[in-house]
Amino acid sequence: MDSKIIIKGARQHNLKNINLEIPKNQLVVITGLSGSGKSTLAFDTIFAEGQRRYVESLSAYARQFLQIMDKPDVDSIEGLSPAIAIQQKTTNKNPRSTVGTITEIYDYLRLLYSKIGVPYCPNCDREISYQSLDAIVGSILNTVKTKDKGIMYILSPIVKERKGTHEKTLQDLKEDGYSRIRIDKEIIDVSEREQLDIIPSKEKHLRHSIEIVMDRIVTENATIEKDRISESVQAAIEKSEGMVSVLFEEDEILFSQKNSCPVCNISIGEMEPRSFSFNSPFGACVNCHGLGVETEFDPGLIIPDKTLSILEGAIKPWSAGQFSSFRTSMLKDVGKRFGFNLNTPINKLTKNQLDVILYGTDLRIRYNYTSKSSDSSWEYSGKFEGVISNLQRIFNETESESKREEIRRFMVEKPCESCKGQRLKKEILAVKINGFSIIDVCNLSVDKIIDFFLNLTLDVSSSIISKQVLKEINNRLKFLSNVGLDYLSLNRNAGTLSGGESQRIRLATQIGTNLTGVLYVLDEPTIGLHQRDNNLLINTLFKLRDIGNTVIVVEHDEEIIKNADWLIDIGPKAGVHGGQVIAEGELEKVLLNPNSVTAAYLNGEKTVNENYERKPIGKRFLKIIEASENNLKNISPSFPLGVITAVTGVSGSGKSTLVNDILFNYLSNHFYKSKYKVGLNEGINGVEFIDKVIGIDQAPIGRTPRSNAITYVNAFTYIRDLFSKTQLAKERGYKMGRFSFNLPGGRCDMCDGAGVRKIEMQFLPDVYITCDQCKGNRYNNDTLEVRYKGKNISDILNMTVEEALEFFKNNNPIKNKLKLLEDVGLGYLHLGQSATTLSGGEAQRIKLATELSKKDSGNTVYILDEPTTGLHFADVKKLLKILTRLRDLGNTIVIIEHNLDIISSADWIIDLGPAGGNRGGHIIASGTPEEVSNNSKSYTGEFLKDKLGSLTKNPLVLKNN
Repeated sequence: MDSKIIIKGARQHNLKNINLEIPKNQLVVITGLSGSGKSTLAFDTIFAEGQRRYVESLSAYARQFLQIMDKPDVDSIEGLSPAIAIQQKTTNKNPRSTVGTITEIYDYLRLLYSKIGVPYCPNCDREISYQSLDAIVGSILNTVKTKDKGIMYILSPIVKERKGTHEKTLQDLKEDGYSRIRIDKEIIDVSEREQLDIIPSKEKHLRHSIEIVMDRIVTENATIEKDRISESVQAAIEKSEGMVSVLFEEDEILFSQKNSCPVCNISIGEMEPRSFSFNSPFGACVNCHGLGVETEFDPGLIIPDKTLSILEGAIKPWSAGQFSSFRTSMLKDVGKRFGFNLNTPINKLTKNQLDVILYGTDLRIRYNYTSKSSDSSWEYSGKFEGVISNLQRIFNETESESKREEIRRFMVEKPCESCKGQRLKKEILAVKINGFSIIDVCNLSVDKIIDFFLNLTLDVSSSIISKQVLKEINNRLKFLSNVGLDYLSLNRNAGTLSGGESQRIRLATQIGTNLTGVLYVLDEPTIGLHQRDNNLLINTLFKLRDIGNTVIVVEHDEEIIKNADWLIDIGPKAGVHGGQVIAEGELEKVLLNPNSVTAAYLNGEKTVNENYERKPIGKRFLKIIEASENNLKNISPSFPLGVITAVTGVSGSGKSTLVNDILFNYLSNHFYKSKYKVGLNEGINGVEFIDKVIGIDQAPIGRTPRSNAITYVNAFTYIRDLFSKTQLAKERGYKMGRFSFNLPGGRCDMCDGAGVRKIEMQFLPDVYITCDQCKGNRYNNDTLEVRYKGKNISDILNMTVEEALEFFKNNNPIKNKLKLLEDVGLGYLHLGQSATTLSGGEAQRIKLATELSKKDSGNTVYILDEPTTGLHFADVKKLLKILTRLRDLGNTIVIIEHNLDIISSADWIIDLGPAGGNRGGHIIASGTPEEVSNNSKSYTGEFLKDKLGSLTKNPLVLKNN
């Protein structure tokens, strides 16, 4: 038992009462068709039970802060270890989160810079060093000479930006005989106060500064009181441990015996790790508070089409809503004052008139408003706030997050003018090691940072101080490199990482912990990984296993499967037809199993591109001119129209930048007047040959349990219409809205039709629990009494797509919508399955099904980003048929892809590289798969040659037009 995880009677979701024995301290791969039950077994059963048992072992106090997972439907699991799940979900959407912070490398860099960093003056670039007492006194005297007669205060900073009321500190100062102190820039006489409750308790959560007034000197006599100044400065330095502040009327200069520029009178004080944190007020840029960007309203988003007039809805945020008529009336009176009317197109207005509309005016305007609904009218005189000022005020004052989200649509981000997007104060950015600031290092790719620290030249004392810190930094950088992420920069925002990248970052972090005896469960770690880097990932998984852990991986990648110590194939099909163990054991045993679909593809009995026909390249192209965004090296790739083009290359080579940031954004702006930021390029030729672009990405189809596949593909409207036409519905007067879980009346009042209730967990993610009232059915009892062919509306939502196809086989509108979901390999999904439970690949295929249902012109460009994510070989085959159907209608398909089955089936390939990050961004090869496979410089070509060689028994043929 100690060497195995023994599962008995697992029935979670679609699992068919399975029994399994999984060897421990092995690399175990669970594979099978999409929806067959792989994730249910790995995550919802094995991981959930391991996590639940661990949480239950904690104290009652600790458990209140953790989410206790439901017990999975399984008779028993023996031999479980503490479990850690590493899933596809993007690490963090927090704009303060970067690759450096989530890997903790940045924390070690902060420590390193605070101990051996060399400060320079941000103004004159002189190296800053210790400033003597004589130097400080001399600087004060020189400054006094430039001042007129006045009062100078010599202050000793003893509390700097710390929370609390500081009563004890203030009492001690009074007892020590100090008569004046300065609190938060205000000088107070404490000698006259009996109680020192100067800082109210209600302000204890705020940060406060306290300085002792060591001396008060009339500056006219300061030149002859050098000794007095010297004594006061020395006393201030002793009290504050090296710092003194001098106040001349409104001017204030901080001196420090630690890190002060003698020429510019700039002092950065003592360097601490928090000084280099952009999440701390001690280091963050005061302008952007460490975000590196500022948000502002974009007039182009507020008025997207300047050919429209105000009455035609030119001002987007004011064109609808309950106050639209009132605001239109106001603009009418503003127009009378400034010489324009509501029928004038925006592009015909003068700059001054447009500025008044957007930013308002201080001139008083007489308003006259008549309400159409109540027949009332009133007059008043006042200023005009302006559209942008109005939006800014509402954004600041509203407590509704949805309202803020709505207003955010009209805002754009731009680099902070103060720190130039570098997040830290200028004094901190001037601290360097070998000429590099901490942000300079973070802006490098991981491989460049490794080189930087390998070539670091330090003096003897700095080497001794930094030895242990550098060891930790280098280890973590090496782990990132070993999972194929050496192209990432530490400053990369965590929210921009793909699911595969964030998963491999967490994997690298776990290796750094050197934990043993742990059960790791991973969800397709190969996502977004080129075949060249697969060996790096496999070796990483082996290392995790070899130090004494059990590694369970849900995976479809052929190489990972073939390198597994133990293989579990779930099937035979998806959904209700899955959930059984078809084969288990070592690879050789599984390959001999005649019932395993996976084995049939692995041993070559079946191929993804069986009977697939290629299409020859025509004479029309979309050509991007001089693309140079991010790491692209002024490339000019051509995308042939009417065929499938695969954009390939190692991770970080520039594929997404080229296809998403440039091609899609440019075409979307061109056809739909969107306001996407387009990556740097000199234009795109051939746009006249197409009429629209459709981007199908892996973003969720919805972020709440209310969103689901059946509503996204617009099939639920037809289903609700059927229910409203039943006899009982007619008798009760139920309309279609009665059967919507988004409208009051028919839905459950307790959960508002969600079927679950959201429990806010404060600093933890929100938890959703099944509604007690409706038991997850979403509707009230009266609504559920209405039945169509024996099924109520909740029963329909609980059907799989496959079951619903049979149920609605005589209803063509519903059947056609559902058939598209089945065609893209989603027959196993439940109609009402929450969008929050769908993977990125499933969301992408639902979007693809939706597009297939629309009327097609034949001149559309479809852009897909790794559509094979989460797909078994058999599902990739279905996907390829769908893409071929779109292509054969005359459309153009552009796919970012690593899957060799799709790449080898493409009509054209654009291969970027040769490596990731700064070493990428070149076109290494372009042409047919055969042409790319013969290019010796292409990593993709190297693997493609082997793939094409394995297809010689069933060669691809060209399809004539």
